[in-house]
Amino acid sequence: MPPPPHSRSTASDAAAVGREQTRRRVIEAAIDLLTRSGRDAVTTRAVADQAGLQPPAIYRLFGDKDGLLDAVAEHGFEEFLATKRIDPEPPDLIEDLRAGWDVAVEFGLTNPALYTLMYSEPTRADSAAFKAGMEILKGRVRRLAAGGWLRVDEELAAQIIHATSRGAVLTWLSLPEDRRDRTLLTTLRESMVAAVTAQTPAVRDAGPSGAARALRAALPEQTTLSSAERYLLREWLDRLATGG
Repeated sequence: MPPPPHSRSTASDAAAVGREQTRRRVIEAAIDLLTRSGRDAVTTRAVADQAGLQPPAIYRLFGDKDGLLDAVAEHGFEEFLATKRIDPEPPDLIEDLRAGWDVAVEFGLTNPALYTLMYSEPTRADSAAFKAGMEILKGRVRRLAAGGWLRVDEELAAQIIHATSRGAVLTWLSLPEDRRDRTLLTTLRESMVAAVTAQTPAVRDAGPSGAARALRAALPEQTTLSSAERYLLREWLDRLATGG
């Protein structure tokens, strides 16, 4: 007599939990090797030995070494995402921008080998956790725009913020330890702030570009206009925001 459906479901759930635990053990073993000895040390055999498994188990779980490294990078993005602090209504938008930038940089300095792996392949921008982190950044930029603080377009602002934090970490890691000066990080951060934000909110100034960006940032929350009206208004605001 076959086992009842409930028993089959319980066994399947237990197998899935066991597989996930094994997968996590392998990823943690790979991160340990990566941190202690560098990327070249992360071989399927070394990781299997570290995790207490046979090498074929790595292939069953991840396909190949590249699949394992992708999983390690995804784990890194998830860890990075967990460090991000989200304040939907920060008292000071500029300080909130600085704090977010500092968090991103400190994660890289604290996890140099993992951070380098995370950003070594452009295709990892497809990571779900990476995209979630970028959405948090875009939300921060959108609040700056709605407050009239944004000097440039939202998309460009997000790119500048991300590029400067990433570049700051990778440049710092490339320097000999005796040449690492925290002033470099502070200067890069303040250069980023000056590049993407205005000294005073644009809504207090005469120029239309900043005011257009501020209104455009609030447009998705506007419910009194029809979709066609919002589309047309956004087109006008885009032209005003870029001076076109």
